[in-house]
Amino acid sequence: MDMLWSGWGDPAEAAPLPDTVIGLLHDLLGVRPRGAEPLDLADIAVPQGQLEPAALQSLAAAVGGEEFVRTDAETRIRHTRGKSTPDLLRIRKGDTDDTPAAVLLPAGHDEVLAVLRVCAEHRLALVPFGGGTSVVGGLAPGRSPFVALDLRRMDGLLALDPVSRIATLQPGMRAPRAEALLAEHGFTLGHFPQSYEWATIGGFAATRSSGQASAGYGRFDEMVLGLTLATPAGTIDTGRAPRSAAGPDLRQLLLGSEGAFGVITSVTVRIRPAPRSRIYEGWKFASFEEGTAALRRLAQDGPRPTVLRLSDETETLIGLAQPDAIGSPDAPAAAGCTAVAGYEGTEEDTALRREHASAVLRACGGVPLGAEPGERWSHGRYSAPYLRDALLDAGAFAETLETAAFWSGVPGLYAAVRDALTTTLTEAGTPPLVMCHISHVYENGASLYFTVVSAQGEDPVAHWSRAKHAANEAILAAGGTITHHHAVGTDHRDWYVREVGPQAVEALRAVKHTLDPHGVLNPGVLLPPPGDRRTPRPTD
Repeated sequence: MDMLWSGWGDPAEAAPLPDTVIGLLHDLLGVRPRGAEPLDLADIAVPQGQLEPAALQSLAAAVGGEEFVRTDAETRIRHTRGKSTPDLLRIRKGDTDDTPAAVLLPAGHDEVLAVLRVCAEHRLALVPFGGGTSVVGGLAPGRSPFVALDLRRMDGLLALDPVSRIATLQPGMRAPRAEALLAEHGFTLGHFPQSYEWATIGGFAATRSSGQASAGYGRFDEMVLGLTLATPAGTIDTGRAPRSAAGPDLRQLLLGSEGAFGVITSVTVRIRPAPRSRIYEGWKFASFEEGTAALRRLAQDGPRPTVLRLSDETETLIGLAQPDAIGSPDAPAAAGCTAVAGYEGTEEDTALRREHASAVLRACGGVPLGAEPGERWSHGRYSAPYLRDALLDAGAFAETLETAAFWSGVPGLYAAVRDALTTTLTEAGTPPLVMCHISHVYENGASLYFTVVSAQGEDPVAHWSRAKHAANEAILAAGGTITHHHAVGTDHRDWYVREVGPQAVEALRAVKHTLDPHGVLNPGVLLPPPGDRRTPRPTD
């Protein structure tokens, strides 16, 4: 099933906002109904004849036939950009500037290599496409025409070693299918990001994804033991052993490369026994500062829950930690800050960790709220993107951004980003609601995930661009990283250059030139084009 072309996920799961919420948006933020209805899919026109017949013929031969080369308008529109709010606003208005000239569906590694050779020969840009869930411009290359390489046919479980507890998966496999196949053997990957229902294994690796149970299972890049990469220059295989001293770890170079160095064609991951017990519960803290200290204590000294997250005062008041309950009469506004702690594993392990972690949370000022808040979060944890779409439908603007810092820098980073967003949007005449939560914790630091809701303004894409620019500047100034798990794409690219420095960028460019000498792989994503030394501006 394809994702909704003009929004997130399954259209059957979408639901309008309750009238009470629409009224609050109007009264508190000045949100007005949108002026015009979005276009229908059939009304959107795409450029035709962008590829030479010889290139099309060679691409068809590379993927096993013309039936695996799609040039119809609907398929191309469904592969246009990703699912950020600006992406959706643009496609709803019929903007097809970033539409691929064709969509290719290879069946395996050798066909991907063949496609890359054709693209290099014809100097044709290529964008790997998994679930289409990018929210940072990762599917919009810097030049046209280009082709999208949809990996959906590459969705097999290639190998499973129960003794070593490892599995090798193809990149086009969506996360729910991976979990289902592993469950047949009694295992789980344990990777559950908000994009879980639609994102793919290859996308997780290419973007260094982090799931909502990262406190217990780790980030996806921590799960990866090996990768196979197809490049225009040939194949790279990594991961002969769980750890090695044989030179730099090339896995770490390929993880997070976002299709700029090659196409990931298989991923070997460590797997865990499927949990027999799952417990999620809520806790209340008087302030975000107090709750953050409690999370730090667990992250550093243990015992660490499988899921550990904390909403700030505003997010708690709105109820965003439990999006399915927003606007319902049985979800009264809550004061303070809500935390969710979840435990997965054997019954003995979950009971023991829960007992000891609860003692730590109480000692840090936490008040237990019982199972209901945790179960509500678990039930609705994939609902937030649908809520975002409902806000857009009601005329509001809603978007997210994320970052991370060491524990000592978290308070300053939190204040700096909130202030940047609030000041910029207020000065533009659309005072926002800025919410935040911590959802990924480490011994040495944590992530901050912000959600922003405001009126759309006259030009909502440009409106948000200025606010995002201010937030990005604040992140770097406060010592945070420009992205914790959304990836770099094109939206964060210029700030990423400043974060890592010119020598690192030149080293990465040298890698790209070696693997992709003609620059056909996702040009403009992750790295600026050669010779581009721009300083980020609000209009970028």
